[in-house]
Amino acid sequence: MFKKILIANRGEIACRVIKTARRMGIQTVAVYSDADARAPFVQMADEAVHLGPPPAAESYLLAEKIIQACKDTGAEAVHPGYGFLSERASFVEALDAAGIAFIGPPASAIAAMGDKIESKKLAKEAGVNVVPGFVGEIRDTDHAVEISDEIGYPVMMKASAGGGGKGMRLAYSEKDVREGFESVKREGLNSFGDDRVFIEKFIEDPRHIEIQILGDKHGNIVYLNERECSIQRRHQKVVEEAPSPFVTDKMRRAMGEQCVNLSHKVGYFSAGTVELIVSGADSTGESFYFLEMNTRLQVEHPVTEAITGIDLVEQMIRVAAGEALPFRQDDIGIDGWAIENRVYAEDPYRGFLPSIGRLVKYQPPVEGWTDDGSANGRRGIDGVRVDDGVFEGGEVSMFYDPMIAKLITWGKTRDEAADKQIDALDAFRLQGPGHNVDFLSAIMQHPRFREGALTTGFIAEEYPDGFEGAPLTDQRRRVLAAVGGVIATLDADRARRIDGQLDGSMPPPGDWVVTVGGTDHQVSLEEDAITVDGDPVVLEMAYTPGERFVEVKLYADADDEDAALIGQYGLQLEPTRTGYAVTTHGAKHVLRILPAHVAPLASHMIEKVPPDLSKLLICPMPGLLVALHVAEGDEVQPGQPLATVEAMKMENILRAEKTAKVAKINAAQGDSLAVDEVILELE
Repeated sequence: MFKKILIANRGEIACRVIKTARRMGIQTVAVYSDADARAPFVQMADEAVHLGPPPAAESYLLAEKIIQACKDTGAEAVHPGYGFLSERASFVEALDAAGIAFIGPPASAIAAMGDKIESKKLAKEAGVNVVPGFVGEIRDTDHAVEISDEIGYPVMMKASAGGGGKGMRLAYSEKDVREGFESVKREGLNSFGDDRVFIEKFIEDPRHIEIQILGDKHGNIVYLNERECSIQRRHQKVVEEAPSPFVTDKMRRAMGEQCVNLSHKVGYFSAGTVELIVSGADSTGESFYFLEMNTRLQVEHPVTEAITGIDLVEQMIRVAAGEALPFRQDDIGIDGWAIENRVYAEDPYRGFLPSIGRLVKYQPPVEGWTDDGSANGRRGIDGVRVDDGVFEGGEVSMFYDPMIAKLITWGKTRDEAADKQIDALDAFRLQGPGHNVDFLSAIMQHPRFREGALTTGFIAEEYPDGFEGAPLTDQRRRVLAAVGGVIATLDADRARRIDGQLDGSMPPPGDWVVTVGGTDHQVSLEEDAITVDGDPVVLEMAYTPGERFVEVKLYADADDEDAALIGQYGLQLEPTRTGYAVTTHGAKHVLRILPAHVAPLASHMIEKVPPDLSKLLICPMPGLLVALHVAEGDEVQPGQPLATVEAMKMENILRAEKTAKVAKINAAQGDSLAVDEVILELE
């Protein structure tokens, strides 16, 4: 077994590998850029080596510096994590030449599967179902249109070396192909150094199912069941779960056996994932097709660990050291259900725009996961696990992926795992950059998610006009009104106890008007009772003035000592001028809380009218202006591209919302733009 390994990665995956290596008695070496000098993974490792400036091309992608770090520290092997150099065959070859082991598959398998065009040919030869498409060289945009017309719309254009949702465009028409083909080539070249593109038929009502593969150097390969990754945004996974609510035993076996055959075809060992696209309209489960193979550890690997009890990182290390797998296919089972949500630094209330900045507050619902070596331990604390690599006061950088943390929950059933997600997301305290915690909670509560009726179009179909928060139920409205009355009374009680007030000490008011979602509620507090609009509400909560998080339990009957618990909420409180902004169960609600005798006077307050920004094209996120599509004096139509801004290595096309004329352009191509900076003005 290795005595020391180097982790050629950063963030949460570096932390995760270090934890398992530490349990195995293996020393670790971290490598880091200037942006990560104070990051947790650097502090956790036994040694750390500085690579260079923040851009990955000047630090984490420099294979020669990483190899030199191995030599300088005596590291015998490298774990690549995911992203960066994890799927670069030339890096593995360079390690081999330097006598350093690679904790991953052989270079030949990475090369074979890393090229999406060649991998489809190999998959077909191995007897794996493949999607109809064109896998040759595409000369230009006209050729791309010709191919798309032959295949039949809709089609998907993909960068051959792409991954992580980058370099992909869906086209429903010739116009979409002409508009998107060059952009796909550009993203592929910028992100992967390869501008080749292939086109394939887009499977409608598709589900994204992937099979986890694990093999050793002795020819043993098993599949560790499947993961459902259908809930995606811009082809980036948001929610993953294992097993899939759609996959039957027969379907699982057929998928698994085909994926194992493909793995044998390319001489695969270590952990890997074969991604499949499945027709959700085919109840037989036979319409599944090869999408690609990721020759590395997946972001979502913890859900597989939770249901199988197998530590994938440990097995990767043992396989790299030459050990055989300690189990066979018949030993692989499914225990319970696991769900992973990716907590991203992006603002769902502003069209999921990337968000960067300092984490002013970062408090996950449970302590970070500790690897104790047990299957139950890998499920976290009471079935809640957080994998992260950030810290309070740290910064979400524009240079790397915007993921803040992964939240994994395990339960005996799918509903139990989803319920744990809601409770844990309620308790996730984040301040600073925008984040998607509310959105994730809303998904977990969504009836369609609970039914398991998932497709890759879930987000676009269920939130066509954007996200405005989870719906406010009648029960939640009553709870918020009651809680508003309780905290206002306790705040007033503290205020009245302050000495030296001109009017002396007065009893706190017990009658309030709490406005929730534009509706006024009469809330009355007596010694042992709370009523909302005359109806009793039974709550259990502990609140001390000044607290910013409160746990609330709602019971069914005021007259029953053994009343059933019918609701449980974690409320994050933020004071406002006239009450509190309360975040819970996937939405922020502004509560206006006024004493009952004051509330009628509120109608006389003058409302502030927001400024008209419709004549301005405003940069929605910090980024680079890579293209201006118009000039001063141009007439523009609704939907016409005006500018393209690159942020987090993704290109975002900004379009006209109405017919107008370009009056003034305030930025030039190549400019770095701040959020809300005015790019151009319309008239």
